[in-house]
Parts: sequence; C-alpha cells; structure tokens
Amino acid sequence: MSASNTLQSLGAMIASGGIDVVDCTGVLGPDTPILQLPPDFAKNTPKVEIHKISEYDEDGPFFAWNWLVLGEHTGTHFDAPHHWITGRDNPEGYTDTLDVQRLIAPVNVLDFSKESAADADFLLTIDHVKAWEAEHGEINVGEWVVMRSDWDQYGEDEDKFLNADENGPHTPGPTAEVIQYLIDKGIVGWGSQCIGTDAGLAGGMEPPFPAHNLLHANNRFGLASLANLDKLPAKGAILIVAPLKIQKGTGSPIRALALAPKG
Repeated sequence: MSASNTLQSLGAMIASGGIDVVDCTGVLGPDTPILQLPPDFAKNTPKVEIHKISEYDEDGPFFAWNWLVLGEHTGTHFDAPHHWITGRDNPEGYTDTLDVQRLIAPVNVLDFSKESAADADFLLTIDHVKAWEAEHGEINVGEWVVMRSDWDQYGEDEDKFLNADENGPHTPGPTAEVIQYLIDKGIVGWGSQCIGTDAGLAGGMEPPFPAHNLLHANNRFGLASLANLDKLPAKGAILIVAPLKIQKGTGSPIRALALAPKG
C-alpha cells in the first residue's frame, strides 16, 4: 500500500470513529501542579496565570481572549535537549530547530501502575523492561516509551502530585540503566505521568537526574505530566506531541494526543 493510500485510509478511520483520539494531556490552569525546587538551588517556575483581555465587552465587544503567565515546563509538557546542560551544545536542541518528523511515532506504554501505587519510590529497572518486551514485543528504533503510573489521578492536588517530604519528592521513575538501555535501542524519547521525567529521588542517582542527563545528551526528548495512559494499549498506538515553536525554546506545554485502535 502506498503512503498516499495509507494516509487516506487512516484519515477515513479517524473521521468514522474507527480510531480513537485519546487526550493524554492534563488541564493547564492556575491549579496545575508546578515543580518546586529548593530555594537555595534554583529559581522556580511561576504558577500559571490566565488574564482576561476581553469577553464581548467594552474591551472587545465581538470577541473573547486572554493573556497568560506560563513557564515552558508547566503541566503536560515537552523537554527539548537544550533544557538540560548535557544538551546545551546541540544546534537542533531547541523547540524551533528540532526535527518535527520525530514528534509523531509509535508508543510503547509500560504499565507499572500497580507497582507505583504500592511504592511511590518505585524504580523501573532493565529487568522490568525486558520482561515487558518478552510479553508485548521489542521496543524499536524511532518509538516513544512512556511509563504508566496513573499518577495523573493526583493532577488536581499539587501536594499529592509532588508527594514531597523532608527527604525530597517521592514519585516513580526510571533507573539510569533503563534510560541508557532505551537510548541504545534508538527511542525518540521517554515520558512520565509525574511532574518530571525522572523519579522523585533521582537527584541521588548516578548520574543525577539520569532521564534528563542522558536523554538530552543524546538528542532525545522528554514528556512529563502525561494523562490517560490507562486508555492506551501496550503497543499499537501512535503518539503525537507538538511543542510550541518558541524561539530558542527549551520546552513547551503540549496537547499530547494518541491515535489508538477502537477499544
């Protein structure tokens, strides 16, 4: 089948409802959880602000629109390689210079929601990934890999979403070995349902924050605060993520959408 015929068939399936379009995005607004860094370590992103310009009134009688205060890495968002120091020298590492061909790709959904529910500090290991591949099939070059933890259930409660105490945040995520294993397999990028792509205690790993450190050093992408991964199959869906084309942007809030077989 030619590419033209494939696209025509895909379009017809979407139009007829034979393929589900799954919204993998959390709501972006004043209550969206924001990453909190120690004040002696770094400056924090501000909370989201939505300010009305007009709403069919004296400031604009025929239209409604708003202006926003918004960080690049807020809500469901995309990490470009330039976000991390290891990717700073990549000329394609900004949101306005990256290869958009790579943004739409098959997605592997690794379901470790039960383990994450039992242990907020659950770490995904290579053994976990290899066992998943033995059951569902190989993770291939040019594909997305996302970890389902169902952490999006806390998306409207910042305290539960960040889950931090005097020892730091407690959220599930990958080991450094897993990220390197996936990079070696040629993935496009890695995604999480938590506030960032790393586990909460990743600052104590080697290297620190391995998802950020290793992904961006190797021109791979990160996705954070994804939602509704429970509505996707382990394999067989296509993930579409499109960061805003911000000049020299290090990332962007996104509307992450997945095309999935009709369930």
